[in-house]
Amino acid sequence: MPVTLSFHADCPNCRINSRLLQRRASTLLRECRVSGHDLSIRLVNDTEMSWLNEHYRHKSGPTNVLSFPLSENADEGTDNHGANIQLAQIPIKELGDIVISVDTALREAKEFHQSLHDRLTWLITHGLLHLLGYDHELSEADAGYMLDKEHELLNKLRHSRSTSMTQLAINVDHIATIRQARGGVEPDPVAAAAICEMAGAAGIVVHLREDRRHIQDRDVRLLRETVKTRLNLEMGANKEIIDIALGIRPDMVTLVPEKRQELTTEGGLDVAAQKKMLAKTINKMEKAGIPVSLFIDADIRQIKAAHEIGATFVEIHTGRYCDAIHDKVREQEFQTIAAMAEEAYQIGLRVFAGHGLNYQTTARIAALDTIEELSIGHAIVARAAFTGLDRAVRDMLAIVQEASRIG
Repeated sequence: MPVTLSFHADCPNCRINSRLLQRRASTLLRECRVSGHDLSIRLVNDTEMSWLNEHYRHKSGPTNVLSFPLSENADEGTDNHGANIQLAQIPIKELGDIVISVDTALREAKEFHQSLHDRLTWLITHGLLHLLGYDHELSEADAGYMLDKEHELLNKLRHSRSTSMTQLAINVDHIATIRQARGGVEPDPVAAAAICEMAGAAGIVVHLREDRRHIQDRDVRLLRETVKTRLNLEMGANKEIIDIALGIRPDMVTLVPEKRQELTTEGGLDVAAQKKMLAKTINKMEKAGIPVSLFIDADIRQIKAAHEIGATFVEIHTGRYCDAIHDKVREQEFQTIAAMAEEAYQIGLRVFAGHGLNYQTTARIAALDTIEELSIGHAIVARAAFTGLDRAVRDMLAIVQEASRIG
């Protein structure tokens, strides 16, 4: 692998997405036209970084990043900014090592109001440019060249796509809504789920509501027997539905707020205000071997509360992003979702997202590295009325996969 990432430090207060950093580093190598070379990135603590800084630079205390080129004596080439590129005569295609102090990166992330991963990405970029011969300490001109190159690379990273494959789970509630409109047996959400799986869906989602307005108990029992991917049962935390879930044992449950008068789920759970009750439900599910996701707004208070009471997943509500009328508001909502997904991931939660996503709004959410799966239903069922369910699922899956593969 061209990029190797190793950990030499404990980080109890954070969770580092090594795949994300490796992908970003690989993109940087490609943009710098050295994708055929190997790069080693070591994440250390302040203690080790202090030793390295003292031993190699004769400076006391930790620094944020150090670069160690494979060879200081390789023949040098020069790019159009005057940076020395020590690559041509290296017999083994290895650039060298970048060493980063996670402790220092955490402090700087807070100081500069960045996520930890964005700070680590900047340090990798900075370290890589040093390996390629850029040196901001030589002169003001050299510092300017290096800064410009950093901005250029980071801007390209922001517009590059992830190589992680975001999963697509299909909510078949509204197939049942059509059936219930006539009180008959068609269309069958169980048959719909099978079509969705054959079209590539990674999971099936159903919401068993207290008022049974669409999905019925029998549907859930049959789905448990027939779904071959993963069955995610959305539910309110009331005793009757909890007992049904414990009896059926879906692959996971998602706890959602539920009001009889609402047309669809209108917002996320207020986990912070219901910690005791929700913790009891999570405990019951965990004893039965059922992991729990909490459907929440993109709010740091709710994310921390979800983590505190033992949730395995959070599903971030994307409704306000999807429903935004003005581009500025939509962009603000997107940035909030991106930041909160990062926060949730860093503290150890697995992150899903959903609600209101359609064929226009899905791609940007699917491209977020920290989001593992999207739950989409209404837009696909609506499109299926014109194109057929198989085609509707495949069209949405193509959007998700395109957004989450490398550009």
